[in-house]
Amino acid sequence: MIDIKKIRSQFPILHQEVNGRPLIYFDNAASSQKPQAVIDSITHYYSTTHANVHRGVHYLSQKATESFEEARTKIQHFLNAAHNHEIIFTSGTTDSINLVAQTWAKKHLKSGDEVIVSYLEHHSNIVPWQMACESAGAHLKVIPIHPSGELDLEAYDKLLNGKTKLVAVNHVSNTLGIVNPIKRIIRMAHSVGAIVCVDGAQSAPHMAIDVQGLDADFYSISAHKMYGPTGIGVLYGKEALLNDSPPWRGGGEMISRVTFEKTSYNTLPHKFEAGTPHVEGAVAFGAAIDWILGVGLDNIAAYEHQLLVYANEKLAAIPGLRVYGTGPDKASVISFLVDDIHPYDIGTLLDKMGVAVRTGHHCTEPLMDFFGIAGTVRASFAVYNTTAEIDSFVEALKKALSMLL
Repeated sequence: MIDIKKIRSQFPILHQEVNGRPLIYFDNAASSQKPQAVIDSITHYYSTTHANVHRGVHYLSQKATESFEEARTKIQHFLNAAHNHEIIFTSGTTDSINLVAQTWAKKHLKSGDEVIVSYLEHHSNIVPWQMACESAGAHLKVIPIHPSGELDLEAYDKLLNGKTKLVAVNHVSNTLGIVNPIKRIIRMAHSVGAIVCVDGAQSAPHMAIDVQGLDADFYSISAHKMYGPTGIGVLYGKEALLNDSPPWRGGGEMISRVTFEKTSYNTLPHKFEAGTPHVEGAVAFGAAIDWILGVGLDNIAAYEHQLLVYANEKLAAIPGLRVYGTGPDKASVISFLVDDIHPYDIGTLLDKMGVAVRTGHHCTEPLMDFFGIAGTVRASFAVYNTTAEIDSFVEALKKALSMLL
C-alpha cells in the first residue's frame, strides 16, 4: 500500500550526500522533512495570494483569509474537533501548552491545588506547569513509570484526588516512542473533575487523532513534526474551556472594541490569535495535512511499524546494545545506548557516514535521571524511510562501535 519510491521522490532534501554518503535521515522525532507539495504551497501563496487576513475588503485579503481559514477547517477535520473555532493557531506545541498554562490554569489554579505530569514529559510539558504552580501556590505531582517506559497507572490512580485540577501528559513519548493509553488517562482524570492537556506533537504524525472520541480537553500539535513548516502549530480546546479562559496576548484581531477606558475581546478563535498570524505557515500546514491524508494515516502507521520491528531485530544482534522504552505499544522511535559509550560519540561518527540521528537527553532530563543515564542515541523513522536505510544505519553503527570499543 506504500509506494516508497514515489513517496521518496516527493522529498527533495533526501536526494543529497552528507560527507560523501547518501543522506539517511533518522531524526524525524525532532522534525520531519517536507514534500514538494508543502514547499510549493508556500511559493504559491507568496506568488499569488499574500495579504493580511481578516482585515481587508480587497481581493487579495479576502483570498488570503479564505486560504487561512480553509487550513483551520482541514485541521479541525484532521483532529475531528466539533467546531473550527476550537482550533487555535499557535507557533507550535510548546506555545500551545504555555497558552493553556497562562490562561485557563492562571484563572483556575488556586493555592493547594494539584497538577499532575509524568516522567515521560518533554520539558515543554513540565516547565509551564511548574511556573503555573509556583504562581498559584499549587503542587506538581509526577506519575512514575515502569522500567519498560510505560506509565504506572496504578500510581496515577492514587495521585488523583479532589485537589487535582489538571493532568498534562503526552500521547506519545518523544524519547521512548511509548504510546500512552490516553483515553483511559483522560477518563480517570475526569472522574475526579480534572481536565487534561495532551501533548500530541509525537502522535499526530503517526496515527489518527479523534479529540472527541478521546474526550480531550486540550490537545496540541506542531506542523513541523507532520511534514509541514516550522513556526506553526495548533491548540485544540473544547469550546466551553476556551470561552472560560481569558485572553493571553493583547493586540490586533483579538479585540472586539478598544477604548482607553475598557477593551472588549473577540470571539473564538480570534481571542487567542493576536497580531498578524503565520498565514503562509497555516496554508502550508493545510497542504501537509492533505499530503498525509493522501498517503493514508493507516498506511503510514502500518509501514512505520514494519520499520520499527525491522530495526529492533537488526539492533538486537549488536552486543551491548540496550534499548530504552520496551513497552509493546510504540511509535517509530528507538532510543539506545551501547555499553558505556557516550551517545554523542556514536552520533558524531554516524554523521560522518551520512546518518542523522539525535543524541542527548531529548529535552527529557527527568526521564534520563529515572534511568540513571545522561542521554541516548535516538533513531526515529518516517514514512519516507526504508529497510535498506536501516541496513546501512546498522552497518554504520557497527563500524562506529569498532572505532569506539
